Amino acid sequence: MDILIAENITKYFYDPVKFKVLDDISFKVKQGEFMALVGKSGCGKSTLLYVLSTLDTDYSGNLKIANNDLYQWTQSELSAFRNQNIGFVFQFHYLLPEFSCLENVMIPALKLARKSKNEIEHDAMNKLKILGIDDQALKPAHKLSGGQQQRVAIARALINEPSIIMCDEPTGNLDTYNTDLVFDIFKMLTHELKQSIIAVTHDNDFSARCDRIVEMADGKIIS
Repeated sequence: MDILIAENITKYFYDPVKFKVLDDISFKVKQGEFMALVGKSGCGKSTLLYVLSTLDTDYSGNLKIANNDLYQWTQSELSAFRNQNIGFVFQFHYLLPEFSCLENVMIPALKLARKSKNEIEHDAMNKLKILGIDDQALKPAHKLSGGQQQRVAIARALINEPSIIMCDEPTGNLDTYNTDLVFDIFKMLTHELKQSIIAVTHDNDFSARCDRIVEMADGKIIS
């Protein structure tokens, strides 16, 4: 099943001059697929990720995620859709430092308000357990190592059972050991739990081990 379908995505920047940053981009992502989005700096891959994640709506073309045709949805509709259907993992974990790991993971589910607080806490502990960091659940986030913090961020991205996870340089701030650990977690999530993941990365070793590589240059997909 295709979890994401992008059709003829085109986007312009207008400052200082009109410039086509995304040029007629079309591709699909299957459920359970781990896809790397690669290319030199300035090729448009981060811009494309923001379009795919519904954070940027100033484009032409069509975007469908989990059978929802998202073009021309309102900002409030997209915000609600994102919270339920899209998980985010960035280079920097963006955890609330004084909150516990468990509390950080719970935040998106508390915002969604589909379950009771006790149910959300139970789900959050399960996510931390999947990522092998449940023993750190009650620690303040700032007391964890960088690799541990990124695993908490991945647990947070998973808490609402999203259709897809969007990653922007998810290992860019990690050493080799933790990069390998995070990669193995992503591989497990896709292959065992059928989670779909798109990861923008400059790490050639990371991308080479993904299920599929989509390479961009000058706003276009070249391979």
